[in-house]
Amino acid sequence: MRTACAIGLLVALAGCADTVAVDPPEPAADVATLCSDLLDDAPGAVAGQDAVRVAPEGAGRAWGSPAIVMRCGVERPADLGAASRCDMVDGIGWFTQEDDDYYVFTTIGRTAYVEVSVPRRYDPPADALTDLAATIDEHDPVEKPCV
Repeated sequence: MRTACAIGLLVALAGCADTVAVDPPEPAADVATLCSDLLDDAPGAVAGQDAVRVAPEGAGRAWGSPAIVMRCGVERPADLGAASRCDMVDGIGWFTQEDDDYYVFTTIGRTAYVEVSVPRRYDPPADALTDLAATIDEHDPVEKPCV
């Protein structure tokens, strides 16, 4: 789980089985507003998994167990470069990182970096991205398409 830890994701049970601890990003004020709206509009289910609580409140959104986690306003991934591959899913460009436990997808070419961590048990992982695409597209404008 090196990749997920390196980018600041903490997916651990906090207090009770229905709460997921999420490392809150610290975006700039304009991005924080965008992210708040995006997270408030997140769907109730992703990849067939129901939403679960996150702690601290507002740090992101999560679905299922193990949790699919979305965070908005994360830092640009350190490994993301000009030659990095861009995977398009329902009009959203994604930079993909993976390890033995998770796929970690980060949006490319938008105002905010949105990160979605999908445990490997959810196959295909793109189902989560498909379920989140409309919300991301509505709230996080394209600045430079990746393809």
